[in-house]
Amino acid sequence: MAPSRKSVFPGILLIVLGIVFLLPNFTDLRARELWPVFILAPGVAFFFMYSRERSNYGLLMPAAILTVISVMFFSMTLGWASMQTIWPLFIMAPGIGFLLMYLLGKREKGLLIPAGILNALGLIFLLGVSDYDYLWPVILIVVGLVFLLSARN
Repeated sequence: MAPSRKSVFPGILLIVLGIVFLLPNFTDLRARELWPVFILAPGVAFFFMYSRERSNYGLLMPAAILTVISVMFFSMTLGWASMQTIWPLFIMAPGIGFLLMYLLGKREKGLLIPAGILNALGLIFLLGVSDYDYLWPVILIVVGLVFLLSARN
């Protein structure tokens, strides 16, 4: 007898939760460092739901947002980054979602506008809070030159 879909998801969820709560007993990780798993798990679940029904590419937006934010929080709890340097990823998370919806969906050109705006803003702010303050103005100049040169053709 094949397992029903209704019993598979809760079973997997309980196993993952059990592993998360057991990890501190066998590793140097503590529960206070693992809490982003509770944000990552729904993000991965949305990716999984999309992989099962590819026509529903709207699932990619919450998948991208939750996954990016969980990675941000993991990097902070593990001491790899601080909020003052990675906060622009909050802006980029939906931009990545729009980009994934374009790339894996029906290639609707309208999705590229918010993807481009949000990801460009996030990159500009990321470069602005980094130690390379001179880099983002140079990027703006180069992009402006590309626009000017492409307008001539």
